Amino acid sequence: MKYLRWLLLPFSLLYGLVVIMRNWFYDAGLFKSYKFTKPIISVGNLEVGGAGKSPMTEYLIRLLKPEYKLATLSRGYGRETKGYLIAENQESRVKNQEEKKDLRLSQKIGDEPAQFHQKFSDITVAVCEDRVAGLIKLLPHHDLILMDDAYQHRAVTPGLSILLFDYSRINQPHFLLPAGNMREPFSGRWRAQVIIISKCPTSLTHDEQVVLAYKIEPLPYQQLFFTSIAYQGLHDLDGNVVDITVGKDTTVFLLTGIANPQPLLQYLCNSTPNIIHHNYPDHHPFTLKNIAKLAAEYAAHPSQKKIIITTEKDAQRLEESWLKQGGQQDEKLPVFVMPIQVEFLNNSGSQFDKIVLDYVREHTTDHSIH
Repeated sequence: MKYLRWLLLPFSLLYGLVVIMRNWFYDAGLFKSYKFTKPIISVGNLEVGGAGKSPMTEYLIRLLKPEYKLATLSRGYGRETKGYLIAENQESRVKNQEEKKDLRLSQKIGDEPAQFHQKFSDITVAVCEDRVAGLIKLLPHHDLILMDDAYQHRAVTPGLSILLFDYSRINQPHFLLPAGNMREPFSGRWRAQVIIISKCPTSLTHDEQVVLAYKIEPLPYQQLFFTSIAYQGLHDLDGNVVDITVGKDTTVFLLTGIANPQPLLQYLCNSTPNIIHHNYPDHHPFTLKNIAKLAAEYAAHPSQKKIIITTEKDAQRLEESWLKQGGQQDEKLPVFVMPIQVEFLNNSGSQFDKIVLDYVREHTTDHSIH
């Protein structure tokens, strides 16, 4: 399949021309880009797919929410609604007037924003396709805004832009869509103040970091950091920590619908060789049929010690009613969640925190738009 994508290179050239012209129009001031004097932090990447944007956004939430009233603003990818919406409690559902059905929170606002809301119910989680309109609504009531997956949203010029590169993809050719995975040329990295190479192995040596830095070629004003994934203990679907250990005699049914499940798969392989992976595309809208297939395989497997593990993002797209076994209301499929957090290598977390906090503190006095 990957070789067939080479046939799409002419379309990538056309796509690249459009992207380059669009960026030039913004850089030249021919297209309007709004700047806000309140702190706006953007987290994004150049490629399609997961580079760890959500864990980085969560890291920033943990860093900033004790001192500031903040909101996250996302497009709400994959949601079944439109316009500006703020996350509500899971029990509060929105009616889709066209389809006449109730929507889960993830269907209402997207799975990543739903995940933010579940974990940080004390902050505002908003979605809007028009980020400028969303910011104008949010800024009067908040000290700062975190924009998730907004690097290509040029209509807003953030005060601090954090650009992520997935460690496993740095050595891949930087081809644009549709032949490759790049949303815009590699040269677009100049707009970031902070560059992070994410999902690095914790054993990454200094020499290996030097090689990676040479490939990224950060500009003099850009700070480069390396992070890894820190897997947390298993949680239930309500977010409660559970005392469950995965050992060599455990059979894991892994359910994923994310861009790159390989780091999680490799992590679990360190604990058990018995992994049955139900792998779906990124943002896959799970159905009852998908879960019924998983349940049937789980029930038929002879292992005495077995468990179903999924990611936090995927958990947002599961209906509780799907997890009932055989219609028994008191028995559920044992589905547990593997949360992750960001961990900075080289003890550089404090340096990153200082960059973010210094920026926010410097821009929390004047609150106008121009």
